[in-house]
Amino acid sequence: MAEDKILLEVKDLKKYFPVKGVKGPGVQAVEGVSLFIRKGETLGLVGESGCGKTTLGRTILRLHEPTSGKIVYDGTTIFEGEDPWQRDGDGHMTKRRVPKPKSVDMLPYRRKMQIIFQDPSASLDPRMTVGEIIGEALDIHKLYGSKAERADRIRELLAMVGLNTEHANRYPHEFSGGQQQRVGIARALAVKPEFIVCDEPISALDVSIQSQVVNMLEDMQEELGLTYLFIAHDLSVVRHISDRIGVMYLGSLVELAESYELNRHPLHPYTKTLLSAVPVPDPEVSRRRQRIVLEGDIPSPMDPPHGCRFHTRCPYATELCGREAPAFREVEPGHWAACHLLNK
Repeated sequence: MAEDKILLEVKDLKKYFPVKGVKGPGVQAVEGVSLFIRKGETLGLVGESGCGKTTLGRTILRLHEPTSGKIVYDGTTIFEGEDPWQRDGDGHMTKRRVPKPKSVDMLPYRRKMQIIFQDPSASLDPRMTVGEIIGEALDIHKLYGSKAERADRIRELLAMVGLNTEHANRYPHEFSGGQQQRVGIARALAVKPEFIVCDEPISALDVSIQSQVVNMLEDMQEELGLTYLFIAHDLSVVRHISDRIGVMYLGSLVELAESYELNRHPLHPYTKTLLSAVPVPDPEVSRRRQRIVLEGDIPSPMDPPHGCRFHTRCPYATELCGREAPAFREVEPGHWAACHLLNK
């Protein structure tokens, strides 16, 4: 059950990846994202492939160093910096001198903030046994003094994620995809974190295994009081597990609301498009539904369009949409969106 206390807050967060030989900021992967996550809740994050969901999650954890913005965790600012890029009169991005970003030593926060990676086979070291993979975090943070205590904790974590204790002596390639993901979850839980970024934790798994992993994450949240940022493509899964849902498009957050409200009353045209593509098991309802098909391709994040980033594909775009980026504002209580059409 989510509390009123805000555990994590992000303000105007940006992440650009410079490209060698290319002038300008490079790939503008995350552009001005602002959100907050309450203690004990699950915030779902959805959007097309390449929209910046994973980059946002990793930047919040400072696995990627932010370009600018502010990250506040449990009342402490762990990063704050000004944007070194600005647009000139012709609309080109130019660099300017800004003060060095303020940040803190992240080692104490690594215990509080963890991540479950998308591809379990790529995120587990093939040269290490499962026991060594899980125990590595315990060694880095010096959590257990004796070898017996360390071994007991590893066995406890394996049992928690539904694996046998003898699995500690096996290597990752000896497991199925679902079992590998369970190892990744055990590794994230090893240091007893408060906040976990679940980066598409079920996308690489069979459908029959996905529900098991989702149910396990929900049970652990209830038992351990965890807070999740749950990144996924599947809107039906996100709707099931999330308290609130944010929708990203080309690096920007375009809508954010409670799960039920977003699914029943979407405001942004892009959110309506995503929801229209969700399969419905009832053939009668499916035939009556009108699916919205977007024209054109998603623009390049190296050269995103001016104004609203969605205006090149939006069927309702006006001249204002191409000239000025809409503000991300609270249109209704608890329901945020960035669209000029909602200002009328």
